[in-house]
Amino acid sequence: MTSPGADVGRAGASGATDGASPVSVPASAPGAGSPADGARGTGKPDGRQARWARHNQERRQQIIAAAVAVIAEREPGAELHVQQIAQRAGVNRTVVYRYFEDRADLDLAIQRAIVARLWEQLLPAVTLDGTVPQIIDRIVGTYVGWAVGHPALHHVVDHDYGSGALEQALDEIAREIGGIVSFAIAAFGGTLDFDEAELDPLMHGLVGAVFGSVRRWLNRPQRALSAERLQTTVSQSVWFVLDGHARAAGVTLDPGLTVTELLAARSDLSPSADTVGP
Repeated sequence: MTSPGADVGRAGASGATDGASPVSVPASAPGAGSPADGARGTGKPDGRQARWARHNQERRQQIIAAAVAVIAEREPGAELHVQQIAQRAGVNRTVVYRYFEDRADLDLAIQRAIVARLWEQLLPAVTLDGTVPQIIDRIVGTYVGWAVGHPALHHVVDHDYGSGALEQALDEIAREIGGIVSFAIAAFGGTLDFDEAELDPLMHGLVGAVFGSVRRWLNRPQRALSAERLQTTVSQSVWFVLDGHARAAGVTLDPGLTVTELLAARSDLSPSADTVGP
């Protein structure tokens, strides 16, 4: 972690045009401030205090968005100086630290904003639309596409600032996917003998494996695999794991049927049948 006076941060590259787009960061993030700041001991803040708190929060978001924009234009791991952030935000360098406790607080806020952006990209992909392999490929493909398009932002996401932002995002993704699997298990009448205690490490393991594979691929000086091939390989690996667990439970999931069709086929099967598909 760098000291308040240090200008060395984590940066990156990509030249992505969305680097300068507004970035939303939870107000509960460390150092984010609240409407009550500056009003401690005075009871309910008056209108002027509320407006000032809102101004501070907006300026903080402006600085974070500027930092993300600078990072997105640079090589992964390039140094990020506060002066660069200040210039992009249109403020003096000394103004930046009025809205952050120190450089560590600034770095954490930047990382949280980038993680939030990644999550906003991934969440729409986590649905039951399509076949099981298509669902897996859509989620993996969305992540790989974002990482390829924003290697510098991914570098920041992957950096250990001690914030737990990445772990929280991976946990959320694992919970969403686990919810889909739980729904499928319930729809199959509990034929798949999984409980939440078993699903939790499996889903987190799969999500972590996908992230680790993409990280490794991005960090290699020479990439033997294309992004498309990486996506296919990782997606197939996840499918093999899920399909293997289903088969171990006596259920064969037809990869050519959509989830809707699988459920419809399941409802038409006799109680003794354990094959889902034609």
